[in-house]
Amino acid sequence: MSEKNIPMREALRNALREEMMRDDRVFVMGEEVGAWDGTHKVTRGFLDEFGERRVRDTPISEMVIAGAAVGAAMAGLRPVAEIMTINFAFLAFDAIINHAAKVSYMFNGQFKVPLVIRAATGWGIQATATHSHTPEPIFAHFPGLYVGSPSTPRDAKGMLKAAIRDDNPVLFTEVIALYPKPGPVPDDPEFVLPIGKGDIKRPGKDVTIVTIGRGVEWSLEAADTLAKDGVECEVVDLRWYRPLDMALVYESFKKTNRCVVVEESLPHFSLGSEVAAQLQENMFDYMDAPVKRVSALDVPLAYARELEMMSLPNATRVVEAVRELV
Repeated sequence: MSEKNIPMREALRNALREEMMRDDRVFVMGEEVGAWDGTHKVTRGFLDEFGERRVRDTPISEMVIAGAAVGAAMAGLRPVAEIMTINFAFLAFDAIINHAAKVSYMFNGQFKVPLVIRAATGWGIQATATHSHTPEPIFAHFPGLYVGSPSTPRDAKGMLKAAIRDDNPVLFTEVIALYPKPGPVPDDPEFVLPIGKGDIKRPGKDVTIVTIGRGVEWSLEAADTLAKDGVECEVVDLRWYRPLDMALVYESFKKTNRCVVVEESLPHFSLGSEVAAQLQENMFDYMDAPVKRVSALDVPLAYARELEMMSLPNATRVVEAVRELV
């Protein structure tokens, strides 16, 4: 399988294009996805290539976008609806949670909702408190909805293709800070990564670092620093908030007996809370130290760059958490 070194933005574009060419039921919709090539340029050139029937510019109404996408999916199409940033998904919460996630259950499987909602996520671009969130754990709280967030271009392509092909609704979030960062991506149009399966991004024996999305970057940087002192961290990229691949976490934890959870989200009712609880409940006999959590600070995000960066996790904070355990 040949590979190209491309940014995550391009890997996502390739995944979308390949799936639209593979299945004519797949179409994209959202604010500015057509004439303006998408706010984040993932759908650049799609309007010219696929036409207005399959690249639908929508009104500036997230509830309309999500609601129409749910209806289209129930009717047999496979929409990929773009919401400009995850913050605006709160305006579509009813359509995503009360309808997309529950329709199949409410109708005893008579209807399926093969829908993907793409949304940019993450902090760190001075977009202030109302535009800077990583709230995926909120959406992952609800059964019936898959929630994923890739950390590399390779994962972005394989995970998005799996999401589009699946018959269940998927919230697929893309970290804004990772859009321009390159990595090797397979050319194979059948390259698909299974939903709900994580990945070991770095093997180690001393501490398990469980993370997702941008946290993978911070965790790998921290692992490099700690390795200089002889501490070998195993970095587990969950890839998916739901389904949550705790089996992979348990496998790693049995080796290391220590865990740090790194996420960009806020600390309360979070991914870190869930991972820590499940480790305590199911792996207590392997536990040599309390689970440490590294997350954003529990504050609304400031505009000032210095305050913003103080609120975010980083590799230094991960290193400090690991050193407290060893």
